[in-house]
Amino acid sequence: MHAIVNTAQAQAWNGYEGAHWAAHQDRWDAVNAGFDQPLLDAAVITPGDHVLDIGCGAGATTLLAARAAAPHGSALGLDLSGPMLQRARAGAEGADFANVRFEQGDAQVHPLPRSTFDVVISRFGIMFFSDPAAAFANIAAALRPGGRAALLCAAEPEGNQWLTALATLADLLPLDGFGKPGPGMFSLAPPGAATALLKQAGFQNVRTEHVTAYGSWGHTAAEAADFLLNSGPGRHLLTQTTPSTATRAQARLTDALRPHEGDAGLRLRSTGWLLTATTPEA
Repeated sequence: MHAIVNTAQAQAWNGYEGAHWAAHQDRWDAVNAGFDQPLLDAAVITPGDHVLDIGCGAGATTLLAARAAAPHGSALGLDLSGPMLQRARAGAEGADFANVRFEQGDAQVHPLPRSTFDVVISRFGIMFFSDPAAAFANIAAALRPGGRAALLCAAEPEGNQWLTALATLADLLPLDGFGKPGPGMFSLAPPGAATALLKQAGFQNVRTEHVTAYGSWGHTAAEAADFLLNSGPGRHLLTQTTPSTATRAQARLTDALRPHEGDAGLRLRSTGWLLTATTPEA
């Protein structure tokens, strides 16, 4: 693996956070799958394209890109997380994809080949940079002249029903600052934040669309509450309280999620910014 400068995120995604996502790949893909088609529609991947997937995680979007680029195109997934990339490679081998590969690296400094890719995509992988300006500049340099970008980042915290449910635990868990703009999931949530960074990196024709999608968080409220509280952020919150308070928090979260149960399971709305841009023509 090449040099890493985004050390805090590398530690998280190669520790409990990455292990949880890798172990529950199908669950996390079900949470985010509603954003896949809008992302692919915006990317306009055609056969023969070479695609770069930033923050590819366990590889779901990379495989979708590879399928769209086949037979003569390819897809490269880049991520910090060793555990998630292990799942990604296994998924690609199991599905017999010959035009996809994965690399572990930090998008801020990873030696991406210059002027090579036709398209760059990301499904919620661009919010975790410690130096976003460096990351977007590096990504832009990897695109060929006239290359396309289609990137998803989290939008306003209050538009996410999972976070609204967690907010009911404010008197039980230390939620201060959780879900606020800053390093992490909501770092690009303020309107215009990501647009400004893309323009700074040299992208043109930058456009932003507010998108929403419903994801499946489990079959029941109890299952969804357990999943949320055992994810990286949930586990972090629980470690800062007592076992009895943690039990109360799980019961209350289950109650808060119960109205979202339905015949198709428990579904929650999430929001995002869908960013599209191009690199300058030669």
